[in-house]
Amino acid sequence: MTSIGITIYGCERDEADVFNELSPRYGVIPAIISSAVSETNAALAHGNRCISVGHKSEISESILLALKESGVEYISTRSIGCNHIDMQAAKSMGIAVGNVRYSPGSVADYTLMLMLIAIRNAKSIVSRAQSYDFRLDHVRGKELRDMTVGVLGTGHIGKAVIERLRGFGCHVLATSHNKATGLNYVSLSELLQKSDILTLHVPLSADTYHMIGREQIEAMKQGAFLINTARGRLVDTDALIKALENGRLGGAALDVLEGEEGLFYFDCTQKPIDNHFLLRLQQMPNVIITPHTAYYTGPALRDTVEKTLLNCLDFERKKRFG
Repeated sequence: MTSIGITIYGCERDEADVFNELSPRYGVIPAIISSAVSETNAALAHGNRCISVGHKSEISESILLALKESGVEYISTRSIGCNHIDMQAAKSMGIAVGNVRYSPGSVADYTLMLMLIAIRNAKSIVSRAQSYDFRLDHVRGKELRDMTVGVLGTGHIGKAVIERLRGFGCHVLATSHNKATGLNYVSLSELLQKSDILTLHVPLSADTYHMIGREQIEAMKQGAFLINTARGRLVDTDALIKALENGRLGGAALDVLEGEEGLFYFDCTQKPIDNHFLLRLQQMPNVIITPHTAYYTGPALRDTVEKTLLNCLDFERKKRFG
């Protein structure tokens, strides 16, 4: 077997361990770089046509140009979404981009957890208990079996969420461009009007940017909950905040947020927070914010690494044999 080299940028320690474990099985020699790809370190990919990047940093046109000058022809992002990469610039430069699919259970499990936290007022309960206030909340929680859950997007993750919801006995509605058999599909308008909980599972693109805006939020049921484990910019956060403040919505659980870049994945305890969305949402007792961590499981990591290796091998095979 002929070995190929892959330069892996933004590689964390546990990722590096899995790359080093799995790469020999596929005849891959990984060049592990802990820092994210940049114009400065793009030259480290010299000699390797394939690189891998994480989703935590933006891959701009200038970085892509530096990578092209270093001979890079293929980028495999260790994420489902590619919105952190300037795809138009990559296409114009002839750089192909691939993504990965990992265990949908990671995000699906987390989504269900956020739903339960939201409808049981768990944020305020846990916060009071930590200060030894053990009184019960004046608002009683809800039960999933009595609720209608609207799933926006039925790809691998959306379908995994629906599979888990069936065990709770709730009514499930779905809306998606790609329809699967056996699911109860309705229009987006009907989904918004009938759902007690709306959960988002669509990719971010020009077409889906702010797809949940003021008009859509106003169409939602009074007191409904919004769950977002997909991408922050799917939601017009300013409109969301207004709806939460005036009581139009009952709560929100957000693993992603507009403007999360530069905040999530960093220790911000000793620096001022300049994201006004985050500051306002954190003050609300019916809003849960977590730092884009739904995907963060061991099985998802192994899936991601293995798919990255296979992506690059497939690209090399096509280059060699057409």
